[in-house]
Amino acid sequence: MDAAAFHATHRLSVGGMTCASCVGRVERTLRKLPGVRDVSVNLATEQAHVDAPGVQVEALTAAIEKAGYEARALADDTAPPSSKLPDAWPVVVAAVLTAPLILPMVGMVAGRDWMLPGWLQWLLATPVQFWLGARFYRAGAKAALAGTGNMDLLVALGTSAAYGLSVWQLLQHGGDHMPHLYFEASAAVITLVLLGKWLETRARRQTTEALRALQALRPDTAWVRRAQGEGKAEGEIEIPIGQVRVGDLVLVKPGARIPVDGEVEEGRSYADESMLTGESRPVEKTVADRVTGGSINGDGLLAVRTRAIGSQTTLARIVRLVEDAQATKAPLQRLADRVSAIFVPIVLLIALVTLLGWGLTTHDWPQALLNAVAVLVIACPCALGLATPAAIMAGTGVAARHGILIKDGQALETAHRVDCVTFDKTGTLTAGHPTLTVIKSVGGTASDAAVLRLAAALQRGSEHPLAKAVLDAQKAQGGDVPASNQTQALPGKGLRGDVEGRSVWLGSGALMRELGVSTDALALAAREAEAAGHTVSWLAAGGAEPAAPALLGLLAFGDTIRPESAAAVAELHRLGVQVVLLTGDNAGSAAAVADALNIDHVESQMLPADKVAAVARLRTEGRRVAMVGDGINDAPALATADVGIAMASGSDVAMQTAGITLMRNDPGLVADAIEISRRTTRKIHQNLFWAFAYNVVGIPLAAMGWLNPVLAGTAMALSSVCVVSNAVLLRRWSPAPRRAPAPAPAASRVVTTALAKEV
Repeated sequence: MDAAAFHATHRLSVGGMTCASCVGRVERTLRKLPGVRDVSVNLATEQAHVDAPGVQVEALTAAIEKAGYEARALADDTAPPSSKLPDAWPVVVAAVLTAPLILPMVGMVAGRDWMLPGWLQWLLATPVQFWLGARFYRAGAKAALAGTGNMDLLVALGTSAAYGLSVWQLLQHGGDHMPHLYFEASAAVITLVLLGKWLETRARRQTTEALRALQALRPDTAWVRRAQGEGKAEGEIEIPIGQVRVGDLVLVKPGARIPVDGEVEEGRSYADESMLTGESRPVEKTVADRVTGGSINGDGLLAVRTRAIGSQTTLARIVRLVEDAQATKAPLQRLADRVSAIFVPIVLLIALVTLLGWGLTTHDWPQALLNAVAVLVIACPCALGLATPAAIMAGTGVAARHGILIKDGQALETAHRVDCVTFDKTGTLTAGHPTLTVIKSVGGTASDAAVLRLAAALQRGSEHPLAKAVLDAQKAQGGDVPASNQTQALPGKGLRGDVEGRSVWLGSGALMRELGVSTDALALAAREAEAAGHTVSWLAAGGAEPAAPALLGLLAFGDTIRPESAAAVAELHRLGVQVVLLTGDNAGSAAAVADALNIDHVESQMLPADKVAAVARLRTEGRRVAMVGDGINDAPALATADVGIAMASGSDVAMQTAGITLMRNDPGLVADAIEISRRTTRKIHQNLFWAFAYNVVGIPLAAMGWLNPVLAGTAMALSSVCVVSNAVLLRRWSPAPRRAPAPAPAASRVVTTALAKEV
């Protein structure tokens, strides 16, 4: 059995859905299957995401097909949907056949009698009804057999009633005293619905344009340096991208797209990563730099060692995140789903009441039937089904184009209510590339060089920014770096390990207090470094089983504030959002950053658990909190916040926990994420209001006889087009230019530490 058949989450393409009722029917069908935990069906993308571990994908597709729809499994590397529109010829043919039937209505306004003979009207209307309109009969019959209803059933019933009444009158009266026939109503409704669906599809495809653009970034082939055969020298060959393996040396020519994720082994160039990160400036790439598949190489030749292929590449993960976001349902959609579940039965009941009411009171049964047809035609749940997903697709697509990846509809909808953003400091508001500025040893215990040497031993193999600063300084100083055994990370505190027979600790002042190590000997140097905004780490060591380790020295690190940070904080203030800094760094360093950036509130010397508690406290105070971080230690706080926002340069754990990922290291994207969330949510509200108001107003007007079927069909066709077109307007959004920050008095800022709170 194919292992893919038992994946936890299945992506399925579902064909034949026409309205929100179809969506509900597919979801109910799948939820009845044993082992299915959750289902999300999207009318706009015509896809279903099914959380069903252990369930064969064949069972899911079979259930959908039994319900009357088409289904097939989609793999992670499935090609993007074609941007080609469906054939327009059915609309054109229907319009040509219907025009002679509508023309007499124009003639009546001009005082002319252009009415066609009854048999000719029948001849024109019949192919429209049963050939071009056959899709409505097929889909409506499947819905009726399944004990449910949809848009197709309403259209089929309404047009059949008008067509049947006309045929009956034609047979009854023959050519004598021919009453008014209603062939034009049935033919015009079908033509208008076909036109509306074509326009809707055209607009809907524009909402997925950003996703298709991302999917199209991966080239089809790659040039690889390989041996031409056993015992032969290496040569350059062009192969399909699917045949590239991890470890292959891929050659990227000037101006070509980089086909894989990897590391530069030879060459120097610039890469345009704008389609992935939204950053318009090319990024320099040289030996040992990482490159991302989908970006465009500049004017240099690069030899790239492949590190990731297929679904494991950054581009594939970005596409998957955007697809998942567009497939999920926002909370606002639940109301539309509940309404659409009972919508068609209620409309059928209203149409029946309209028919009987008009017929019994006026005895004009042809008019009663036309009024009932108008009710059936104007009542369309399409707009309800498209209101939310169309806006989410457009919003997440344009956000991705600007370097903001939104994981799901929940994050998108929640972000618009955020009124408090909490930032981690290192790597988020600062560059995350600290340098070692001060080494101070305790006189008589160790030299400065020995302190650096022991610190480097503990930091070997670590990717932490402070570790890189220590190792760079040790490399510049020269000399060997001893091995560290049993190295252990102490979350939020530091490191310990055994170096040359001694236990060595490197970490914060809190770690020293926990170990009982006195730091008085270097207290003045530490205060001076912290006052300058530097981060201080302490080094202590003891014997094999020390009773109390001895202080050896301190290391101070300086980190620069990102040039974008001040404008980012100012933009958040402009949006009415409070900004809070939560950092494990010392109070002096935290206060220096806060003063420079006009941050409202600062809490320093925080462990991961302290950050979680701070975020939880803000939420209990009624704040809607977004947490921005990049490290593993930020993951718990990201999960606790209403919305977690991770920097893409950070750890995978942080990005998996967060609801939003920023694809470039620009904190200004936080304000942009909130702004696009607000605009998207506003579009959702507008669309839902239009969809509900349209039916609330239109159905009573039709029932009262104030709308004929042709006008009802026109209104129904326009409703879905208007909803999708309104959502497409989101594609015009772009981030606002950064504004210069206004200075704020430092006295308004509150600086606290986790230790002070504990006391």
